[in-house]
Amino acid sequence: MAAAAAAVGGRYFCTAGRGLEPFLEREVRAKLGATEVECISGKVFFSTEAAPGELRKLKCGERLFLLLKKHAALAVCRNKGKMLHDIKSLFIEEAKYWWDVLSIWRSLHGCEGKKDDVSQENPSPLKRKSEEETDTAAKRQKTEQVGETVSEEHETEAGGRRVVPEDCQCESETSLEGSSKSSGEKAIANEQLNFSFRVSCRCSGAIAKVVTSQEIGRAIGVALMKQCGWRADLRDPDLEIFVHLNDVQSVVGLPLFRLPLANREYIKTAGLRSTVAWAMASLAAISAGAFVLDPMCGLGTILLEAAKEWPEACYWGADISDSQLEGADVNIRTAGLMDKIELLKASVKALPLPSESFDAVISDIPFGKKFKITKDIQVLPDILQEMERLLRVGGAIVLLLSHDLHKRMDDITECAERDSPAAISDGTSESTTAKALHADENSSFPGTMLKMEKLAKWMEY
Repeated sequence: MAAAAAAVGGRYFCTAGRGLEPFLEREVRAKLGATEVECISGKVFFSTEAAPGELRKLKCGERLFLLLKKHAALAVCRNKGKMLHDIKSLFIEEAKYWWDVLSIWRSLHGCEGKKDDVSQENPSPLKRKSEEETDTAAKRQKTEQVGETVSEEHETEAGGRRVVPEDCQCESETSLEGSSKSSGEKAIANEQLNFSFRVSCRCSGAIAKVVTSQEIGRAIGVALMKQCGWRADLRDPDLEIFVHLNDVQSVVGLPLFRLPLANREYIKTAGLRSTVAWAMASLAAISAGAFVLDPMCGLGTILLEAAKEWPEACYWGADISDSQLEGADVNIRTAGLMDKIELLKASVKALPLPSESFDAVISDIPFGKKFKITKDIQVLPDILQEMERLLRVGGAIVLLLSHDLHKRMDDITECAERDSPAAISDGTSESTTAKALHADENSSFPGTMLKMEKLAKWMEY
């Protein structure tokens, strides 16, 4: 087992929406004491001795995997047969290697078996209700040649099929009760016949122009069946093997949990993606006793994520829509946060709250990809002015903006600086500073997170 242990020992990788990798990198360091952290597009690799229960607490990641193999990108040639042979060579090991890997995986998996403790009554709370996001996901799948293979980033949303050999799509009700050497060869043989698996493959870049994800998954599946005697199961396998091949690297891993980390059992109706909401709240640097406001809270996802992670603060949410407030109230009750979050119906342009009463204002501005920029954008200066009125000196405003809206924001702040009176405070000539974090246009990250800090109060003289 030494070889397998060396290959997979406390080494993991976690997928993340593109643009959220820096947040996930900081989170694994802070929560797990992770070392050897490597951050690339869509993934964060790290080593940790943390227990599975601690690993599950990651909030900014999509899926968590036990890392089996990580190699440089395969050399691409036009010969499909040679390419498939090279890919299969990644998996050619003694059968004992795979059984040792399973033993390690089971020890981490604990007694969860096939069913996680994550509620399956709400199997896909992650999908943001946006036709734009659906179209983007579809385009990404097409361009990266995933075919019917599921994406490693949003597996529960993609609705894709897993790749298994066509002639071996059989189901097994066998549990993951492992056999040991002491059980004898007969017990091992029985488990080999009953143990089921599937291969989830994602292929992109130059290699996808030679072979498809389906062909790769089928080749790997056949090789493992011959090598280990396992049975393929498309719907409910004992084990899933994840493969991602691109122009940068070749990665093989085993999902540590059956459902993605991004699934939140405490969110009944999803609004903003939970991982993005958590990242926004983390930017606000919420401290114990702080007062936090989302003036356009919608279904309350930002408030829920913040209150779960930083429970010693006080949270307020406002919205003009009765239906959104009703949904937020249901989510808050489901999460058991009635004593942490207060809701009120009010317009963001005129909130019935005292000036300088909040330490942080966090909001997903509803003029982004889903809400196309219209004449409503004209109220943005009023919204920003109201937010600044409510913010204490030293506080922070964190906004989620589309790329177009961020450009509009630049124009607005420039105008505000020109039109505002001179400030009397240490010679300061500006009341706020802004920091922006950008993301790819085709990523799950909706656009730009903008953080503005209130440094001084404007004073007339």
